[in-house]
Amino acid sequence: MWRRHHGSVPVGVIDVGSNTVRLKVARGSEEVVSVREMLRLGAEVEKHGRISEAKLEETVEVVERYADLARAEGATDLEVLITSPGRQAENGVELLVALGAAGSCHARILTSVEEGLLAFSGALSVAAPPAGRLVAVVDVGGGSAQVVVGSRRHGPVWARSIDIGSQRLTSRLLGGDPPGLEALASARAEVERYLEDFDAPAPRTTLAVGGSARALKRLAGSRLGADELARVIELLGTTSSADLIRKHGVDPDRVRTMAAGALILSEIQRRLGTPLKVARAGLREGALLELSERRAAA
Repeated sequence: MWRRHHGSVPVGVIDVGSNTVRLKVARGSEEVVSVREMLRLGAEVEKHGRISEAKLEETVEVVERYADLARAEGATDLEVLITSPGRQAENGVELLVALGAAGSCHARILTSVEEGLLAFSGALSVAAPPAGRLVAVVDVGGGSAQVVVGSRRHGPVWARSIDIGSQRLTSRLLGGDPPGLEALASARAEVERYLEDFDAPAPRTTLAVGGSARALKRLAGSRLGADELARVIELLGTTSSADLIRKHGVDPDRVRTMAAGALILSEIQRRLGTPLKVARAGLREGALLELSERRAAA
């Protein structure tokens, strides 16, 4: 597992998501570099169906810079992972080719299942629940949300992707500042529509990973049960971005999509029936573990 792996050579992953582009370089369990840039590719995809040339050029520049930084830290094994922007944009293949060239490394568009499985692997590698315990891992991103249920002993047994994320829901229904209670109700109904046939097995423990969960942790703590999520949704829906930043220390880059992320997490939590525990590892850690294992097997 990730926490037990002791590699001597750094490996790196550039994660291109709907909200952010992130680089993480690690040597075994030691983090060497972790940086991010907020590009909001998902907002363009939601509005126009594709990524504009200007935004594509901006993303290429960031990936080039991050690849140089990773190699400067000794990461000869580097991979670019593209999540929902690659799946949802009309020009996703163009994005894939451009970012592979920018990073001078292998690039791939993750399927929704692959994205969820990497988050599951990363979360369980650091949380280390009892080997046989059924655990759900929930990853709400900007363009989609993934839920995987399984155990350390048997691996994943159920996986589902929900084609709505914090950036897409914000662009669609929560554009006000603050959004207001009426908009929150409409957004909740939209999320419920995407979860109509959600039939996950009931877990003993649920871990929440990803940017939405981390942002909410600062407001509500690491345990997100029904009551905590209800309180934070009301706060986010009725408080301006300026006040959330000034009075509550909310990340300015995340503030506009937090209400949407909280709503999606709330509806998933209600169906799973267990509080969400915010975990400190997810997709990137799972991808780094996979990359390290491929290197060791080569």
